Amino acid sequence: MAARMTNPAKVLPDTTTAVQSLFKAIYQGGVPKATLDLVHLRASQINGCGYCVDSGVTHAQQAGESVDRLLRVVSWRESDVFTDAERAALALTEAATRMADQPEAVSDAVWDDAADHYDEKGLAALILMIATTNFFNRINVTIKQPAGEQF
Repeated sequence: MAARMTNPAKVLPDTTTAVQSLFKAIYQGGVPKATLDLVHLRASQINGCGYCVDSGVTHAQQAGESVDRLLRVVSWRESDVFTDAERAALALTEAATRMADQPEAVSDAVWDDAADHYDEKGLAALILMIATTNFFNRINVTIKQPAGEQF
């Protein structure tokens, strides 16, 4: 399968610089990289972005994440391998990604649980990671960016 077009980040290369700056800021928020990787993977699963699921799993494994935990992200509620903080981040990810599915997109309960585990900088990092992942998912799904392929 071939992408419909060249990835927009290559067509408009200043995008790459902006995204790199965004990721630099996200990783300074104090949230463990492993948690941010789980957030990226879960949002990508929800959005059906094969490219981001593939690259997210690859990068998480390279950073030392176990295959067992990565396989269980899709059913994190039924799994005992995630910390309470990771669960709160995954719940926030689902709520912020599936905004149209609930009358109150991100409920106070979901927010309060996340706020119990992360300070304001951590919440900012999580929100930005969720939003950035959704940004990438929408680009890659729209252009049909093949999984496992470098763009």
